[in-house]
Amino acid sequence: MKFINLVLKIRIVLAAVLLFQTQNGFSQENKQSELYKTIMLQDSLLFNISFNTCNIKQFEDLTSDDFEFFHDKDSISDKKRFLETFKKGLCASPETYQSRRELVEGSSEIYPLYKKGVLYGAIQTGVHRFYETSKGKSEQFASTAKFTHVWLLKNKIWKLSRALSYDHQTVNTPGKQTGVLDSDSETEKWLQKNNIPALGIGIISEGKLKQIKVFGETKKGTSAPYNTIWNVASLTKPITAYVTLKLVSQGKWDLDEPLHKYWTDPDIANDANHKLLTTRIILSHQTGFPNWRYMNESGKLDFKFKPGTKYQYSGEGFEYLRKALEKKFNKKLEQLADELVFKPLKMTDSQLVWNDKIDFSRFAIGYDAKGNEYEPTKNKTANAADDLTTTLSDYGTFLCSLMNGDGLSPKIIQELNTHQIQTKKDKYFGLGFEIYDFGNGEYALSHGGADTGVQTLAFILPKTKEGLLIFTNVDDGYKIYEKVITHYLGENGKKLIEIETK
Repeated sequence: MKFINLVLKIRIVLAAVLLFQTQNGFSQENKQSELYKTIMLQDSLLFNISFNTCNIKQFEDLTSDDFEFFHDKDSISDKKRFLETFKKGLCASPETYQSRRELVEGSSEIYPLYKKGVLYGAIQTGVHRFYETSKGKSEQFASTAKFTHVWLLKNKIWKLSRALSYDHQTVNTPGKQTGVLDSDSETEKWLQKNNIPALGIGIISEGKLKQIKVFGETKKGTSAPYNTIWNVASLTKPITAYVTLKLVSQGKWDLDEPLHKYWTDPDIANDANHKLLTTRIILSHQTGFPNWRYMNESGKLDFKFKPGTKYQYSGEGFEYLRKALEKKFNKKLEQLADELVFKPLKMTDSQLVWNDKIDFSRFAIGYDAKGNEYEPTKNKTANAADDLTTTLSDYGTFLCSLMNGDGLSPKIIQELNTHQIQTKKDKYFGLGFEIYDFGNGEYALSHGGADTGVQTLAFILPKTKEGLLIFTNVDDGYKIYEKVITHYLGENGKKLIEIETK
């Protein structure tokens, strides 16, 4: 009887909605309309900020006092009961269990509600998926459902008044985007087909790391956990850049001070060009150095051109900066990174030097394209350009902090986003990051990493506060980049690919 009453009540609400549509002939809001954007913002606050992070206070603020929730498998709840269930059920222990809602792209429809020509509310319909994460396990698909929300405008504030959740399915049903990267099982099959041992994806939105996905195996027979530790190769460089820019922001270092005051490499001591080297020139890869000195027949460091006149990617430049910093502050780079980045951001799984803190059971072994293992690099000295070990959570936290300008002066934030030197059409190097210019005021900061058994990539879009991390543990992991980038970054992702490939 209770279930029958619930069904009847849901039908009454839906019938009222349909009746209103029939009698008044209102149409779906255009996606560019202010109402559509407003309701989608409310949706994001309700789920991305409240539900997905167990922010009960946020949910309480977004709902009306007479809020009612209709669920096809769990009866009817008023506001008090819903909040109690939310707190003691789904959010009883976020450390051991977490549920996440994801809105199916393109499924939302918004319809305005008017009374005598005055807007008083809106109806939102759509489809959403739910995922579950248990301690020590990667995120798993749980269910899909349709939903209808009634938003009312009260005293110029939008409140959720009624919520209906129905047609729950425990499979990712047709019509709800079941392709690669929408379904964990399909993603696993795709990775196996492409011989990718492990893939980690970090998704940033609204300036926060909102989602982590990890697939595959850290080594044969061992599933990769959500907190897999990866060697990220040259994604080390942005950490070094952030350390340096924080010191500049604190007035303890200067972007344009000649570095020979603190360090001169013996190989170039007799070349006057060494006096032109500055932090700005190094962070934007204009030193004139090769990537690594061992690439020279002599094995010695030299200049290929006058510093500050051309672009040439160089790990040697970052190592040069490391030695100057260490001389100036009488501290190792790992100490400076610890003090300025890792500890403040609680990046407990990030290390510049291989040590006992690294949980090897979570470490992603590197592979060649044929599936052969590489011996892990266990460096005993920090390299400013290479071999950081970290997790998606740690590195995503770092990117968000940098994107939000934490610990950086306004001048340095401006410098960070300034084109220092052009590398190709619509692509530049800034201070520690490549800059992709989309030509419409939008842009992305990016960096990649590539070593034996490592292919990694990171993007942040400061204007939209979005970002994406892609970690793989195989020589040719780059071959899956395009699909992941376009899937998660949409049109901006397509622009990134276009700039990179043209």
